[in-house]
Amino acid sequence: MRRIKIEYMATYKKRGYKPKTKEEKVNAVEDQSTTAEVFNTLDETASKTEEWVAKNQKYIFVIVGLAAAIVLGYLGYNKLIQEPKESEAMNEMFQAQQYFDQAVAGASKDSLFNMSLNGGEGKYGMLDIANEYGGTKAGNLANYYAGMAYLNLKDYQNAVTFLSDFSSNDEMLGPIAKGGIGDAFVQLNQSEDALDYYVQAANLKTNGYTTPMYLYKAGIIALQLGQNDKALQYFTRIKEEFPSSTEGADIDVFIGKAQATIN
Repeated sequence: MRRIKIEYMATYKKRGYKPKTKEEKVNAVEDQSTTAEVFNTLDETASKTEEWVAKNQKYIFVIVGLAAAIVLGYLGYNKLIQEPKESEAMNEMFQAQQYFDQAVAGASKDSLFNMSLNGGEGKYGMLDIANEYGGTKAGNLANYYAGMAYLNLKDYQNAVTFLSDFSSNDEMLGPIAKGGIGDAFVQLNQSEDALDYYVQAANLKTNGYTTPMYLYKAGIIALQLGQNDKALQYFTRIKEEFPSSTEGADIDVFIGKAQATIN
């Protein structure tokens, strides 16, 4: 029966065909009824969808509006708040940076490093900038300057604190900050921590200046800790990768020391 009906339907769909037998007439009526039901279901579904949209369009508009507001808010925040704040922070930091540079270059270092930290002539110091502009690039950079100033002032704990709050992908500043933490830990007699940070500094950004310098410092601390195999590894890397560096000039002497203690 099913096979007969399918064959009939294929025939019935031909244009101009009229059912002849009683069975074909019955099938034609059933087929038309089924088709009508399908279209009625589609109509009902469409009507329900339209009703739902009409009923909930207020909420739809709210959701779309919120999404747009988030995107526009982010763009507006960067343009109207973050960018001016960055510019303001850099302007505020100018005088403190001048004090720091003068301290590194000349005399009266302690007083100039203190002025760099605490400000002068009515201008912010690095501590103010790090606190007031913490979410900016200038605020991040202020942590570096503050940490290095404290390191020069022999306030090693604060040096560790501020240098640890600084982060950078810069080829020089990143390793020097890590190495500065290592230097502070040496002065605090925390040699294991110092070794860890020297190794981090050496491996953070490979270059011909900071990498051999911190490999050398790591090797010296490793020798002091009795970790002579590690010391030999660090010294050998200097000889193989950075033979023309300052540290590479007499590296054979330190390689000999490390080998002698191992053997």
